[in-house]
Amino acid sequence: MAGGPPKALPSTGPHSLRDMPHPLAGSSSEEAVGGDSTPSPDLLMARSFGDKDLILPNGGTPAGTSSPASSSSLLNRLQLDDDIDGETRDLFVIVDDPKKHVCTMETYITYRITTKSTRVEFDLPEYSVRRRYQDFDWLRSKLEESQPTHLIPPLPEKFVVKGVVDRFSEEFVETRRKALDKFLKRITDHPVLSFNEHFNVFLTAKDLNAYKKQGIALLTRMGESVKHVTGGYKLRTRPLEFAAIGDYLDTFALKLGTIDRIAQRIIKEEIEYLVELREYGPVYSTWSALEGELAEPLEGVSACIGNCSTALEELTDDMTEDFLPVLREYILYSDSMKVPADVEKCQDRMECFNADLKADMERWQNNKRQDFRQLLMGMADKNIQYYEKCLMAWESIIPLLQEKQEAK
Repeated sequence: MAGGPPKALPSTGPHSLRDMPHPLAGSSSEEAVGGDSTPSPDLLMARSFGDKDLILPNGGTPAGTSSPASSSSLLNRLQLDDDIDGETRDLFVIVDDPKKHVCTMETYITYRITTKSTRVEFDLPEYSVRRRYQDFDWLRSKLEESQPTHLIPPLPEKFVVKGVVDRFSEEFVETRRKALDKFLKRITDHPVLSFNEHFNVFLTAKDLNAYKKQGIALLTRMGESVKHVTGGYKLRTRPLEFAAIGDYLDTFALKLGTIDRIAQRIIKEEIEYLVELREYGPVYSTWSALEGELAEPLEGVSACIGNCSTALEELTDDMTEDFLPVLREYILYSDSMKVPADVEKCQDRMECFNADLKADMERWQNNKRQDFRQLLMGMADKNIQYYEKCLMAWESIIPLLQEKQEAK
């Protein structure tokens, strides 16, 4: 992240997605564009044909045709999830394999969504579809409409400042992929949202655009009905604890915002320092060519600075890719968790509304504690590794200097 220009993402080229054949199909086979979903018996290693990446249409495909993860690695990840809190999970969702699509009117990225489930709500045990950012945005909007009493996880910000961030660079796309993966996992782990029919459609639909355009009549009516009964009435009997939650979220967002700004400044200064180090080290190497007895120690200093540069680059990459995204997710989370001021006037519905919010807040607090504990432990570990590498680099040249001193 810190060094060199951003890497470009593999592109499907300037062809319409409708013209793209499935890589495993014959010359006469055509794939229609859409979120096709096809069950697959396994997840295999990603394969490439010749010098070309395996290109998938925007529809669902057998998961076995292009998964970058082997079945054993996926099972390991699923087993890891299984161990959390001693629970047995029945729904697993993974976002991976971003692809760049260049069409006549637009350029965009799609991501593969792989779903494995034993739930009866799913007709098949496994699905693989491709979705773009606006599909995730559609899902979140539908969840807000149909589940107004629950807290919906945030999406990563859609817009970036042009000329500052290349939204098609490999680094940016990977950061967004991780955020979208986290978004779906938050929903998957939710005892109510994970059973939402819109979520099921998002994970399985062959042509999501058809649902987005036509809508699901029954679900739409239900969503509008729920939205109606929860809106239009000022809540006057909300428990005081919800006012305290609002105050906490305001302070929480303020603190995280301050940490985020300072962390970005630190990373910027580290990158500038890294540039200086890369110019600084070679000077000792070129100097050594002019010296006799000092040549070896000077080369040692040059190598030492080079090792410190590499360690610093790794640290800034870790901060940029792992630390900052978590901060930003929780800043967005705090904004999306503002307790609504309007709810239905009927007391039993109001109690249900309060109970849902309270349960979601408790779940969010548990997730937050786990996430930040892991984040801070990781940050401490990465900093320790950085300073240990620098210490080892400088200690390595001491024997060289001592040998020259004793020789005199």
